[in-house]
Amino acid sequence: MFTLKILFYVCLVVVVYTYVGYGLILWILVKLKSKKTVEKTDGDSNSLPEVTLCIAAYNEEAIIEEKMRNVHALDYPKDKLRVVWITDGSTDKTNEKLKEYDDVIVLFSPERRGKTAAINRGMKYINTPIVVFTDANTMLNNEAISKIVKCFADPHVGCVAGEKRIEVRSEDGAAAGGEGMYWKYESTLKRLDSELCTAVGAAGELYGIRRELFEPIEEDTLLDDFILSMRIAKRGYKIEYCAEAYAIESGSADMNEERKRKVRISAGGLQSIWRLRPLLNHFKYGMMSFQYVSHRVLRWSITPLMLFLLLPLNIAIVAVNTTSAFYWIFLGLQVLFYLLGAWGYYLSTKQIKNKILYIPYYFLFMNVNVIKGFFYLRRKKGSGVWEKAKRSNA
Repeated sequence: MFTLKILFYVCLVVVVYTYVGYGLILWILVKLKSKKTVEKTDGDSNSLPEVTLCIAAYNEEAIIEEKMRNVHALDYPKDKLRVVWITDGSTDKTNEKLKEYDDVIVLFSPERRGKTAAINRGMKYINTPIVVFTDANTMLNNEAISKIVKCFADPHVGCVAGEKRIEVRSEDGAAAGGEGMYWKYESTLKRLDSELCTAVGAAGELYGIRRELFEPIEEDTLLDDFILSMRIAKRGYKIEYCAEAYAIESGSADMNEERKRKVRISAGGLQSIWRLRPLLNHFKYGMMSFQYVSHRVLRWSITPLMLFLLLPLNIAIVAVNTTSAFYWIFLGLQVLFYLLGAWGYYLSTKQIKNKILYIPYYFLFMNVNVIKGFFYLRRKKGSGVWEKAKRSNA
């Protein structure tokens, strides 16, 4: 009985810390920290650095025209902005459509080896001091490049993470709704992380790096954006979070498509923990290690397991100790949460919108897929190629 209670409280503390406690501690630490800011000036067009906008793509013919309209609307000086598309194994009309644009460099390889291999190949031909990565299916705000470049005025900044925003429309279901709520929460944590010490990784929808800091990544890497940005942080540079530079993308078409994406990300998270294991050394990396473990490692490893252990542990405890009100109340709350999640799932299958029930449903869905990510990683070992998840506007 004593052992059961110890396991129960260990699981409870880890789960609460991961999803609530770390955010509160982060907020308090940021409030206590004296802010030191580096003056960021717009500068004239002659002083601005040359920038390459790098887009790795596979069979994106349907989005080329919209993406290029978005690129042409960017307010960065046209003579300082190079646009490079790295088309990896595309078999549709992606390359033919890109030939219509005189201001685009297309680096095509007929073999599909995955996004990481494409980026490694493309970076050999890029020599501008700043490289900004984005996805074909995400649209940037007009000032995105300018805002990212301004952040590099600080010589300690090696990577700038833009903000990812999910376009949630009235007709969208649980996939887009849940993803949208998750990214609002995630963006808040990223902003606080950056204010305290450094953002913990960048999202591939929009981020920039100093070209000199790029190092080729293992081709089977699933989260190239996270590995690349964190290895830059590992070298002593800051990942600056810039909410003024943002990328908008549609949510997943449905929960099955969102499952594909979440499982791949979870598998990539587990892979990243192994490849970035030196960052677990708190004595060497200090605050960054604390942020990395709290924000990423726990979510991608033990916390989902502990979350799902709480219910059977709780049941086992009340079966032995039937008089303790706390364990009965907590068991009731757990059962209610799972029932709400199941109800949210049912409503999503019927295309009935309910934002309140999307929260428990998406939360449980997200954690289940972390566990599935382990098996995905075993199957995809040695390959960086994955099946794209369909978006709601596709």
